[in-house]
Amino acid sequence: MNGCSDNPAYQNVLLHSLYYDNPLAIAVIDRFGRFLDINRDPYDMFGYSREELAGQPFSDLLDELSYDMTMQVFERTLAGEKCSQEIRVLHKDGHPLDLNIDTVPLMRRKKTIGIVVFFQDISERKRTMEKIRFMAYFDDMTGLPNRRYFTERLEDKLAGADKWDGQLAVCYLGVDQFKLVNASYGKDIGDMLLMMIAERLTGFFPETGNLARMEGDEFAGLLEDVRDQEDLSGRMDELMRLFEKPFELAGVHLHISVSVGISITQGAGDDAIGLLKKADTALHRVKENGKNDYLLFSSDIAHTALHKLTLQHEIKKALQNQEFLLYYQPQYDLASGRIVGVEALVRWKHPERGLVPPGEFIPAAEESGLIVPLGEWVLQEACRQNKSWQDAGMTPIPVSVNLSFRQFAQRNLIGKIADILQKTKLDPRYLELEITESITMDVERASRFLQELADLGVGISIDDFGTGYSSFHYLRNFPIGSLKIDRSFVRDIQQDPSDAAIVSAIIAMAHNLQLQVIAEGVETEEQVKFLRHHRCDEMQGYFGSPPLPRERMKELLLSESVLPMNH
Repeated sequence: MNGCSDNPAYQNVLLHSLYYDNPLAIAVIDRFGRFLDINRDPYDMFGYSREELAGQPFSDLLDELSYDMTMQVFERTLAGEKCSQEIRVLHKDGHPLDLNIDTVPLMRRKKTIGIVVFFQDISERKRTMEKIRFMAYFDDMTGLPNRRYFTERLEDKLAGADKWDGQLAVCYLGVDQFKLVNASYGKDIGDMLLMMIAERLTGFFPETGNLARMEGDEFAGLLEDVRDQEDLSGRMDELMRLFEKPFELAGVHLHISVSVGISITQGAGDDAIGLLKKADTALHRVKENGKNDYLLFSSDIAHTALHKLTLQHEIKKALQNQEFLLYYQPQYDLASGRIVGVEALVRWKHPERGLVPPGEFIPAAEESGLIVPLGEWVLQEACRQNKSWQDAGMTPIPVSVNLSFRQFAQRNLIGKIADILQKTKLDPRYLELEITESITMDVERASRFLQELADLGVGISIDDFGTGYSSFHYLRNFPIGSLKIDRSFVRDIQQDPSDAAIVSAIIAMAHNLQLQVIAEGVETEEQVKFLRHHRCDEMQGYFGSPPLPRERMKELLLSESVLPMNH
């Protein structure tokens, strides 16, 4: 072996093979940085021929940002050092190439006469790493940073808090009613809307990294150098004005609002996770309070959030312990004054707090999804009780039950309703389901669902009409039997001419569509007079009777009492 390696011919063959057959590109550069030789055709890598590169300064290939570091590497190599560096060069056609270079001095008689440069094209690897980084730190649909990126950036900002004068404000934004947009127009339109919203928000949070898409329809923004409460309010008002102009998607104009929760830095104890959590908590409070607004986090909000979690746990426990019961409010025919129906209203008999009204627990049940099992229980109990009254010899009348949006979203809801009717042996015509206007926004699905209900023989009414999205244009295509005018219109019909006009118009138009009209929240004799004058069909409210437990409702039905007719 030694004899072979000492053989000059063998050494020449070995060197030739190492140089010309090496999988790495190898270039020889003189002391002035000019190409002397390269071991392969450079065209594939650089776009230049051997003749074009011969004598050309290596620096002519360098990207501007790599120039200084590469020159330093060459100087250190000429001083006898072996170096390794990632650099960027430009192909002859202008596109960038990422290279890893290793340099060693080229020696002759112990003097450095040039540099040997080993090239490895790492462009593909860099692209792959960038793609992985993008997937880890950016949202692929909007191109915005994601939660991880935003959280890390916020931590960096907090670490350098001594460098700025004012406070940092974290804004957590939620798009109002986005699920309804998806349900009505499809996910593609929903995605387009999110991208357009991201574009508007980018103009408000222009600094890179200060805006992120957190998840779904939620975004987070970072405001820097907030001076005081007035400054923050001014900026938030400006943000809300961004959404005054409608979005146009596929020829449809959508008026979209956002809700915003805000948290601001307090001092050295701040951390990114805590600030985001506070802003998110404030956002949820805004949505509970009616949306399309902003709110700064406070300790009161945190207490409320804890109360909500506790409440949701108690609701789940109450379902297991059968703590819920139904009250019934009669519905009166305004022409005859007789009771022609009852609405089932859920109440919670808490073991410690007593009777809990629905306004205190229904929102928590809706948000947690517990409204689905609760609504199913209400439906079954209302049907069972109505059949029990009929079996006791009382005149059959329908019982109305509210159907929540979450229940509507269930796949086999029609099957469940049919099973309950079969189990309780209640004739379907004595069950009426009250749906919200928001359900009818998804016209295609609503039409199919309501037709299946109608085929089942169940009555259908629109609850709280006038407060939501539906119109008479859509309603005429639905198999609906009646509308319930929301109590907010009925309340002020004697004082507010606008409400009086709305109520009379709803009654007239509904009658033109052969729909019955029920007025909710009727409390005074004057309201009854107005409704009778405008030929409203039915009424429900404290003027007739408050909601009653089942035994008292049974007594009222047996008494066959009627609404006073002499007013």
